[in-house]
Parts: sequence; C-alpha cells; structure tokens
Amino acid sequence: MSYATPPGWYPDTGAPGLERWWDGTAWTAHTRPLAAAPVAPPRPAAPAVEFGPPSLPLPRRRDPHAGSGGGNRIRILAITLSGMLVLGAAVTGVILLGRDEGGTTVTPTTTGSAPAPAPTATVTTSAQPEPDADPSVLVDQLNGVTLPVPEGWEKPEYGTQGVPTIRTEQSYDCPGGSSFCYHGTVTTHTARSAETAPKALAEADIATAADKAYGEDGLGRRLHGGIRSHQVLEGRELTVAGRTGYLVRWKVTTGKGPGGYVQSLAFPSSVGSETPVIVRFAFDAGVAELPLSLMDTITRGIRPLGDSATGGGVGASIGP
Repeated sequence: MSYATPPGWYPDTGAPGLERWWDGTAWTAHTRPLAAAPVAPPRPAAPAVEFGPPSLPLPRRRDPHAGSGGGNRIRILAITLSGMLVLGAAVTGVILLGRDEGGTTVTPTTTGSAPAPAPTATVTTSAQPEPDADPSVLVDQLNGVTLPVPEGWEKPEYGTQGVPTIRTEQSYDCPGGSSFCYHGTVTTHTARSAETAPKALAEADIATAADKAYGEDGLGRRLHGGIRSHQVLEGRELTVAGRTGYLVRWKVTTGKGPGGYVQSLAFPSSVGSETPVIVRFAFDAGVAELPLSLMDTITRGIRPLGDSATGGGVGASIGP
C-alpha cells in the first residue's frame, strides 16, 4: 500500500539552501530559505589513557638444586620490572601535572568505559503547521497570509476545491437545485499565470471567480441557472498585507435567484518567491448581512503570516 506525501515544505534538491512547497500532488513555485538544522552537542572528550605496570609472567621458583644462573635471571627480571614501574609512574605524573594549550589542567578519566555516543544531528523537513486554533482567523500557510473570519462565518476543515476557505455558517438550497449553496464565500489561491502584475491578474481572474460562484460547478451543474450578464462596479489599486495589490468587482445577474457580487483581489505574497496571491469573494445579492462594505473590511484585515496584528482574534470585531 502506498501513501501520498502530505503537503508541506521540503528541501529543494535542485536549489541547495531552499525549501519548496509540495501541495500534495505536485511541486509549486513557492520557495523559502531552508530551515536551520539543530546543532549537535559537542562530543565528549575521549578518556585519557591509563598507564601502569605491564603484565609480566611471575618468576619461577628457584630450584634449590639449580645453579647461580637462576638467581641472576631473577635479579635481572626484578630490576627490569622496577624500571618499568618507575617509568610508568613518571609518565602518569606528567599527565596528571601537565596542562593543555589553553592552560587547563588535564585530568585523566578514571573509568575505562567507552564514551556515550553523541546524538547525531538530523535534518528534518518543515512539517506543515497545524491549522490555527483561533476560529476568528483563517491561516493560509502556503501563500503566507491570514484572513479575518467575520461573525456568523466559519472556516471549514476542507475548503471549497481544496483551498483555504471561509463562508457563511448557514447553507441553503441552490436556486437551480441539485445541491446546497452558501450566501457568502471567500477563498485564497496561488496565481498560476505567468503574469505577475496585480492589475492584470485581477482583471484576468474575475471572470473565473464569477463562473466558479454563479456559473457551472465542478460537475457542470448550473446551481444559479447560469450567468446572464455582469456589470463592472470598480477596479482600483490598494495596499494588501503591506503590498501593492489590485481588485476588480462585478455585479452578476443569474438565470435563477437574485444573483450576486464577485471580487478578485491580487497581490504579491510576502513569503518565498513572492508568487502572487488571488483572493476571490462571492456574496449573494439581497442579503442584509452581506453588504459590499464587508468585502472591504475583510480585505483590510488580510495580514502577512506571522504579523503580530493577527494575534488575539483579528476577526473578533468584524461584523456584517
């Protein structure tokens, strides 16, 4: 049985020193500096060599009937043994009294056991962080941004089309039948186009945003009866998460139901290779809890990942 590699940051074998984002099925254009590996603690010094008398065979007991030659051999062995004992003691004294190059007294280790193996430094890939526990903040790890979650909205565990999503809590039967819909949704995406200019990206994406929200779904169903026409409400430059971005907003008329409003917002990511981010908005028309000003409020609340302003419940004060 094979298991798919989970999405996350992994070392880029083609670019030493960088990590690249794996989205679960393919490598993306997102890169970032490789996370530093933990430093292994210094290896303990090897124990000093202990010196002592060498192991020699004991002299044989003299045969009382042997000649004087046996006594000479014993005396020679005794002198040799004494000399070696003196030499061993002298060497041991030098070690005990000697100092290393830094002036520190060298102390021999008294145990003869082998030193414990030093921990081996291991390089671990950056695991994908757990989703932020704060229900008022949506965290998009890949694109390096956070979005505020308005009151009455939720961030589902599995977002629309597998991308980070926030949406209104209550669903309803779609006007075209066959499924259920939400009055408001906001999703974040990585720009796949070779174009990087925010204005060009937003202008090119708005038709896709409208079709995803009010045209055909992934199964070819027209949940709102299809799009009959649209009206451009605005297109302007603005600052998003500290970067210069651009938004385009349409009003969409559908074959069934009240239609709605869609917006495409494009801006450079604040992480890695700064691949552009696209945020798509879709609000049903005629819903009092979804004024167009809420689109602006959510847009102003977008922050770079790790920004201190994202802590403490960014979306807590956001209401319709």
